[in-house]
Amino acid sequence: MRKQPHQSARRRFVRLGLPLLMAASLIASGGVATAQAATLSIGIQGEPASLDTARIGGTTWENDVLGDLFEGLVTLDPAGEYIPGAASGWDVSDDGTVYTFELRDDANWSDGEPVVARDFVLAFQRLFDPANGAVYASLFYPIRGAEAHTKSEQDAPELGVESVDAKTLKITLNQPTPYFPTLLAHIAASPVPSHLIERFGNDWTQMDHIATNGAFTPTSWTSHDHIAARKNPEFHDADDVVLDGVDYYPVEDRSAGLQRFRAGGLDIVRDFSPDRYQWLQENLPDAVHLAPQLANYYFALNQRDGHPTADKRVREALNLAIRRDVIADKIMGGVVSPASGFVPGGVSHYDAQTMPGLARPMDERIAEARSLLEDAGYGPGHPLKLTLRYSTTEANKRIAVALAAMWQPLGVETQLINAEGAVHYAELANGNFDVGRGSWVADFDDASNFLGILQSDSPKNYGGYRSPAFDELMAKASRETDEDARQQLLQQAERQALSDYAVAPIYVDVSRNLVNPKLDGWEDNALNRHLSRWLSLPQGN
Repeated sequence: MRKQPHQSARRRFVRLGLPLLMAASLIASGGVATAQAATLSIGIQGEPASLDTARIGGTTWENDVLGDLFEGLVTLDPAGEYIPGAASGWDVSDDGTVYTFELRDDANWSDGEPVVARDFVLAFQRLFDPANGAVYASLFYPIRGAEAHTKSEQDAPELGVESVDAKTLKITLNQPTPYFPTLLAHIAASPVPSHLIERFGNDWTQMDHIATNGAFTPTSWTSHDHIAARKNPEFHDADDVVLDGVDYYPVEDRSAGLQRFRAGGLDIVRDFSPDRYQWLQENLPDAVHLAPQLANYYFALNQRDGHPTADKRVREALNLAIRRDVIADKIMGGVVSPASGFVPGGVSHYDAQTMPGLARPMDERIAEARSLLEDAGYGPGHPLKLTLRYSTTEANKRIAVALAAMWQPLGVETQLINAEGAVHYAELANGNFDVGRGSWVADFDDASNFLGILQSDSPKNYGGYRSPAFDELMAKASRETDEDARQQLLQQAERQALSDYAVAPIYVDVSRNLVNPKLDGWEDNALNRHLSRWLSLPQGN
């Protein structure tokens, strides 16, 4: 057995030393007495679909809430580095396929019950139960039997997650997966309170039943208003959690979020309209946090029967006519970069790929787009009519309007339909669109995390893209242990998807946050994930 490298002395120092660094900061600002237990108010981008980790909708704002309420075997420090969470440590077999985790002796649920290996076994069983339709199940297909169980295959092998004893968990993989520990920091890999599920079944997340093992535990949920959570005294690191609680407010109107932030009603706003960036730099420079992020912004193109975008010629024409530089510079204020592929630049061990045709001059692209639509049977007497769905924000609206304008010279008639986030993504999942706004923020730093959502069986494959060639390349990459060979397979897979015009990539995103300058402990990071356990507000906030 070999020790997992994430247990390095440096990682232990980062985790154990943080409270000391926070204390030093407080002393420097006038003494430890300035520290004050307070309730943090966060403006999140939408409302979670559920607090059940097997039933979440796959949105970024669910990370904000569930990341505070639950802790997996691995977690994140303020800089986005992976550190031990509910596990005190782990060993890896010499062949890299068996991970043995030791759970913390002081890991408890908020109702005082101990966190045991069975809680993780049940969590993964529920994640791979087809009845739950978990959107993140495929993320954990490296686990033995996970894919077969999710797809209800006959003669599926025994699931490779087992309880050795109350505090020892063993996970067996299909093949070595070096990035596997990073997956375990995902909220979908959080444990569930098996003692409550045995009593209440799927109702275990009701406010009068729920127990959580993270730094905070929920006390109330007023739909479309806020979720209130309070410090979990049973959390293993509770002594170093300064905040009394966290309130999460869904704020889809970015202007309203800014107003509430300026009025002191919110300490953090998890997005702001990019067209306000210059104004914010001039008026709230200490509050603005703009940072590189592994994320993309794209439009799904529905390839199911009955939709005009099922025709590759239509998808190519629409892509060729998009002026991505105009969207990035004029609408997004130059804070993002135009995307010519699906996997953002900057992903480790990967070279960004480019969609065919996008390097040509714009007049040539428009001419080719007209020819493609004519070949597909569209023209003045039979115009291409599209429905374009987007989630309600001012920037999304402006981009949708811009796309309609860019396609208008081709004779395309575009109907714009907007809805709040949860409704929008439900409509995408149901296939009720021709063109649908989507985005993806990396769960971990690997190209497969982006390309995986285009696989045929992915619940996040909103456009219904189906390519046996693409799926086979992704399958080969999942089995390949040589990093260079795996990189080539993944790049080939992206080229396949781009040549099929599977989606319409628009730009590579950045994280945009407004943060109370008095808040201590916030660090920008590439995953744009920020656990409230590391944050504190000084007296007088």
